[in-house]
Amino acid sequence: MRYFLFILSLITCLASCSDKNTISPNGNTDQTVAPENRSPSVRNLKPDGTPYSLETLESMSHEKLMQLTYEPPRDTILTIGILLYDGYFSLDAMGPHSVLSSMYPAKTFFVGKRKGTVTSNNGLITPIDTTIAEVKQLDILVVPGGTTATYRAAQDGQLLQWIKNIDTKSKYTTSVCTGAWILGAAGLLKGKNATTNWYQAEEKLEEYGATFTHERFTKDGKYWTSAGVSAGIDMSLALVDHIMGRNYAAFVMLNLEYDPQPPFEGGSVEKTDPVIHFMTKKIYDLSLEPEAFSKDKKKGL
Repeated sequence: MRYFLFILSLITCLASCSDKNTISPNGNTDQTVAPENRSPSVRNLKPDGTPYSLETLESMSHEKLMQLTYEPPRDTILTIGILLYDGYFSLDAMGPHSVLSSMYPAKTFFVGKRKGTVTSNNGLITPIDTTIAEVKQLDILVVPGGTTATYRAAQDGQLLQWIKNIDTKSKYTTSVCTGAWILGAAGLLKGKNATTNWYQAEEKLEEYGATFTHERFTKDGKYWTSAGVSAGIDMSLALVDHIMGRNYAAFVMLNLEYDPQPPFEGGSVEKTDPVIHFMTKKIYDLSLEPEAFSKDKKKGL
């Protein structure tokens, strides 16, 4: 029902009110705090500064509850386009889609160079009903990453020109993982702080005139970039928080039950066994080497 009940309630609230980053990854699994022992995040307090009791909340009307949690949006977002191309990382796009599609009244959709289907790096086949030729404006543009496919996309003049055109009118231009390579190749990150997947991160962003921040996600003006793959969820939640307010973002977060507790330490260069890190880097090197060679050959190098 895609958040139907909440959105329906929010519409009522909006009508009645119209007048009026850091994630701390868990180190050792034996140090994990059990969910039942965690303190809830409390920010909606009574006028006297004390939390609402369950009894008080149950006695309040639906309209009063909605007024209690309503926060005026920072902006009006009507269109959110997520660029897809063959070989993109599926979670780079689907994570942000799961989060951003909750932003009523925005329409969230996938866009590609041509109609038909797009296949992700792990075989997810997604229909594309809207092409870049049909899209002239987006409030939010999301560019996911990949490996060799992203490298090729960053050399695609037609695609880069479309991104530059969209960026002239967008309210937020964003990337996930190596999607920052594409934004960088379009010339949009020059002089900006940005983050991306750990692989050749500093080198690649420096190539595009950007400064690597080594953060889970980074905001520089209207440009929001995230680190690898799953970090796109963090960035998207932060964007919802920025636009719709903390109460709305907290609803989305709870609806997704997004409360990362990895079963063991890892997920970043600093927390991964050096052998595993080295082997992963070699795999990336080998996959991108033919692309880099082909590019150099075209330049006559």
